[in-house]
Amino acid sequence: MDHAPGAHEMGSSVSSLDTLGAVLFIGWTVGMWLAVVVLAYANRGPVRPWLYKTAVAVIGLGVIGQIGHFQEHAFQAGYWVAHPYSPAWMTPWANSLARGMGQVDPDNPTLGMEILHLTGNFIFLAGLVGIVQITRRAVGSLTSRKWARMGVWMQGIHGLEHVVLTVSVALGAGRAIGLSTWFGAIEPGPALVTYRVWWHFVANLIGTVILAIALYHLWKERRMVKAGYEVPTLLESEAGAPGAAPATAASGEAAVREPTPAGRS
Repeated sequence: MDHAPGAHEMGSSVSSLDTLGAVLFIGWTVGMWLAVVVLAYANRGPVRPWLYKTAVAVIGLGVIGQIGHFQEHAFQAGYWVAHPYSPAWMTPWANSLARGMGQVDPDNPTLGMEILHLTGNFIFLAGLVGIVQITRRAVGSLTSRKWARMGVWMQGIHGLEHVVLTVSVALGAGRAIGLSTWFGAIEPGPALVTYRVWWHFVANLIGTVILAIALYHLWKERRMVKAGYEVPTLLESEAGAPGAAPATAASGEAAVREPTPAGRS
C-alpha cells in the first residue's frame, strides 16, 4: 500500500462500494481500539467472563488484518521485482479502499492511500496489544507476552511513522515526510518507489514474524493463560472468605453423628 505521490488511481470516480469499504475498514480499526481500551481498563479489576473471549476476538481480528496487510506488501514487492522502474502498484481492493478514504480531501490524491496504510498498521498493532492483554493475568513469565511486547514496541514505532506520513500529506506537503521517504528528500520516481516499497515490506515482514512467534507460544501456553480467567465458584469464594472456618473431617463427622440420649453411655 505504499506509493510514490500520484502513483495510484485516485482520479477515477468513487463508487458506493468504495465508500462502504472505507467506512467499514475505519470502523474495524476504531472498534478494535475501543475493545483494547476496555480490556486494559477491565483487566485492572476482578475477573469477568467476557474478558477472555474479547481478547481472543481482538487477537483474531488483528491476525486477519495483518494477513491482508502483509499480502499487499508482498504483492507490491513482487510487482517491483517484475517492474523495477514502474510506479508503485496496489491491488484493486486496496485502490478501492484508498479511493473511498480519499474523499476526505478530493484535491489531495495520495491522502486516501496514506489513511489506508495508517489504519492497516493500527489494526495490526491492536492485535499485538491484544496478546499482551490476554496474558496479563497469567502467573509467571510467559514467552508469548515477551514476544508480543517486542512486537508492540516495533509496530508502535512503525505506526508512528505512518502517523507522520499521513499528517504531512494531510497538511499539504508536496510529498509524504517520514523515514520511509528519507523525510521527503528523495525525488518522486523509481528511487523513491524502490526505497519506500522495500522499507515497508521489510518492516512488515519482521513484524509479521514476531506476531507468528508470539501466537505460537500463546498456543503452547494457552492453558496457563486461560487459567487466569477462571471465575471462582461460590463454594471456593466462601472458603476463601475472611473468618470462614475450614471444614474438617472431624467437624463433618460430628455434624452427622446422632446425639446420645441422657443417662446412656
